[in-house]
Amino acid sequence: MNRMYQEKLKIDWIAVGLWAFLVVFGWLNIYAATYNEEQAAVFDLATFHGKQLLWIAGAAVVAVLLMFTEPRVVSNTSYVIYGVVLALLVVTLFIATVSHGGKSWIDLGFFRLQPSEFAKFATALALSKYMSTIGVEWKQTGTKVVAAAIVLIPMALVFLQHDTGSALVFLAFVLPLFREGLSGVILIVGVAAVALFVLALLVNKYILLGALAVLAAAYLFIWLNKRTSRDWWRVAAVLVCCALFVFSVDFVFNKVLEPHQRERIDVLLGKSEDLQGAGYNVHQSKIAIGSGGVAGKGFLRGTVTKADFVPEQHTDFIFCTVGEEWGWVGCTALVGAYVWLLVHLISMAERQRSRYARFYGYCVASILFVHLFVNVGMVIGLVPVIGIPLPFFSYGGSSLIAFTILLFLFIRQDANKNQLL
Repeated sequence: MNRMYQEKLKIDWIAVGLWAFLVVFGWLNIYAATYNEEQAAVFDLATFHGKQLLWIAGAAVVAVLLMFTEPRVVSNTSYVIYGVVLALLVVTLFIATVSHGGKSWIDLGFFRLQPSEFAKFATALALSKYMSTIGVEWKQTGTKVVAAAIVLIPMALVFLQHDTGSALVFLAFVLPLFREGLSGVILIVGVAAVALFVLALLVNKYILLGALAVLAAAYLFIWLNKRTSRDWWRVAAVLVCCALFVFSVDFVFNKVLEPHQRERIDVLLGKSEDLQGAGYNVHQSKIAIGSGGVAGKGFLRGTVTKADFVPEQHTDFIFCTVGEEWGWVGCTALVGAYVWLLVHLISMAERQRSRYARFYGYCVASILFVHLFVNVGMVIGLVPVIGIPLPFFSYGGSSLIAFTILLFLFIRQDANKNQLL
């Protein structure tokens, strides 16, 4: 009993407090986004805000239970948890009901389960376990392949469910690897690939390749003082790869992406303006946020929100409710809370004695960062609309409970930061 009491004193209450703030503030905005004078009762379980209260209560219970879970038990069963979730993802492909074009929900009658949300913390556990057992050998090709497979298998299964947004979130697992010494070249290549993809959609491909050839020549003759045949071959190989990539963009855009995804990208890049179709959500969201001004219109006083102009406002577009009713002040407070949590999680990760716990902490921060960046970015029109929730904030039982497990597993590990897992 004394030992458990001492462990309780080690719980990071800043992380817990930020979780509580995001959950409560999120519920207030869900209530506002779905407010109906005929169903204004707080505990009306027929409403979205009433159901969210149940999920919050369930998430709180899960959080408390995790505080009584021995971190070493979780560490030793990481692969088992990963395997169970993978099996659940496979089952989902066969029995899931179609919703919003995706096949990622299992209807249990009393609850609609979305296994892809739970796959994130399961993958984080498995990857952390693998990284903690291989030491510095992870830089070898074989170990990199295994690490990539741990991430790509669930990512592929989620992609097959036509849930592109959730699948792309798995790319967040690349970020913790930089803490372990992964070369920054990979990040540069990734950013360059995205830039080339966008440019190939906007610029004539031959003009684009000509510009790349000029840059390559400038690199050889200006920045390389001693040019060798090896340098020429490397630059030539890069140019060939860029050419193949550029000319494959049309195939990926037209054959791989879904029609609604192509429309959203075209709207984002300004190639089309479909304010009644693909661009409707973002257009109305910008109007809602802009109308809030500095201090907002006040709780339950959002006119765009009340008129229900923004579809899915209580889920993926919940941020525009904050902008309209709480204004710039509310948006800044919300984003500030997320940034505080992310920075604090990194600080917590760095004080871990166990490599497993440290790597898992970086996984938690990376997943939350990608969700925050993409969700807020799509609401204000900076990234394509791909439909992922704002962590702890958007409506949804699966996402809230899964994110709570993701975070509180690490809070529990931090309570025994000197323990080797």
